[in-house]
Amino acid sequence: MGVFTYESEVATAIPPAKMFKACILDGDNLIPKIVPQAFKSVEYIEGSGEPGSIKKITFGEGSQFNYMKEKVEALDKDNFVYIYSVIEGDALMNTLEKITYETKLEQSPAGGSICKTTSKYYTIGDFEITEEGIKAGKEKALGIFKVVEAYLLANPDAY
Repeated sequence: MGVFTYESEVATAIPPAKMFKACILDGDNLIPKIVPQAFKSVEYIEGSGEPGSIKKITFGEGSQFNYMKEKVEALDKDNFVYIYSVIEGDALMNTLEKITYETKLEQSPAGGSICKTTSKYYTIGDFEITEEGIKAGKEKALGIFKVVEAYLLANPDAY
């Protein structure tokens, strides 16, 4: 088993508390509404969002995957940190044991926030993950992030 780490950053005009609330705390409700082609539904199998919770995400019609299960590893509402792992589903492609994402929103000097994400891909056997594979997933995640950002800019009283 190998572990491949990928880090990324994206800036937004939205303050960290507002973006964290929309993307993380209410993302299970908001994202299927504003990006139905990405997520069709989100349902909790265990818990209700606290660490240890497990949720099943059913992907929308536009996705190449059917579903994934995520386990909430950590949630720090005061410091805007969310850590979760994809533990099951066809998104793991029978080549990954799990993928762990750590997302942290920080205040940016420009008044918005910077979203820093560290992704750790835990491979099965000798499988090596490619930069292209990581990039494709990151582009989809960035697309969802940008849709949430646009929603918040168009609805300044939301959240």
